Amino acid sequence: MSDASVEPAVLPAGGQVRPIVRWGAEVMHRTQEPVTEFDDDLRALVADMAATMYAAEGVGLAACQIGVDRSVFVFDCPDADGVHRRGVVCNPQLFLPVGRTRELDDDDEGCLSLPGAFVSCARPSYARVEGQDLDGSPVSHAGTGLLARCLQHETDHCHGTVFGDRLNRRVRKRLFKLAEAAAEEYGSEWPA
Repeated sequence: MSDASVEPAVLPAGGQVRPIVRWGAEVMHRTQEPVTEFDDDLRALVADMAATMYAAEGVGLAACQIGVDRSVFVFDCPDADGVHRRGVVCNPQLFLPVGRTRELDDDDEGCLSLPGAFVSCARPSYARVEGQDLDGSPVSHAGTGLLARCLQHETDHCHGTVFGDRLNRRVRKRLFKLAEAAAEEYGSEWPA
């Protein structure tokens, strides 16, 4: 397995910025199809995902967020030490600490598919994701801080979960009120 801390991954460049799909769209709420072809079409998709993530000033983006039913995400995110990690993970599997080694980080979280809204969401402070890279080779990324949150959030997308599913009803209601208040800033074609 390669490790992002050994050699930082480079995200494919030259992609087109696409509109971000919003919560409620069917593709956002189902388990994504596994990536089985590691070809030029996948590279083009990932380049579009990276371009869209950067245009939206995000730290991660899953394929479903641009309307594509594939289990893949990109990220460019700082860890707890402020070191930027970036990568592509196809068919991600998440590994979280259990028992005494598990500590929760109750910090604000948002989603590019519900832009302009952030609420507190408790997640484990460390996460590791294993999957495949753009060539189909095994890859592993792990970290703490915002990176841990990002790896969990994007893996959730690949499994049909939006972070609002992890919130109680009261907090979820506040999240949607915040998103509604910011809606005028984010048109249907945002960030394209």
